[in-house]
Amino acid sequence: MPQISQIAATYASQIFWLLLTFGILYFGIGKGMVPKIVSNVDSREGRIAGDLAAAVAARTQADTVQANWQAEMDAARVAAQAETAAAAKRAATAFEQQVHAADAELAERLGHHDLAVANAKAEALSNLQGVAAEAAQQLAAKVAGLQVSLDAATDAVRRTTAHG
Repeated sequence: MPQISQIAATYASQIFWLLLTFGILYFGIGKGMVPKIVSNVDSREGRIAGDLAAAVAARTQADTVQANWQAEMDAARVAAQAETAAAAKRAATAFEQQVHAADAELAERLGHHDLAVANAKAEALSNLQGVAAEAAQQLAAKVAGLQVSLDAATDAVRRTTAHG
C-alpha cells in the first residue's frame, strides 16, 4: 500500500498544519468570540437581575397598595355597618313614635266612642224604661181593666229591673 509508505513523509507537515489551524481557531475564538459571548451573557444576567429587582420592588409596592386598599375597605365596611345600624335605630325609634302616637290617637278616639256608646246606652235604657212603663200601663188596662198612672208603671218597671 503506497499510502502507508507516504505517511512518514507527509505526517509531519500535516501535524504542523493541524496544530497551526487549531491554534488559530483556538486563539481566534478565545480572543475574538469568547469575550463577546461573555459580555453578552453578563449583559443578559445584569438585565435579568435588574428586571428581577424591579419585579420585587413592584411586587412590594403592589402588596403595600393592596394592604392600604384592604384597610380602607375594612374601615369603609365598618363605617357602613355603623351607619346602617344607626339608620335602623333611627327608623325603629321613628316607628315606635308613630305607633305610640297612633295608639294615643286611637285610645282618645276609643274613649270618645265609649262615652258616646255609654250615653246612647243610658238614653236607650231610659227610653226602654219609659216604653216598658207605657207597655205595662196598657197591658194592665187591657188585661185587668185597671187604670194605672204612668208614674206607678214607671216605678214598677224600675223595681223589676233593679231585681233582675
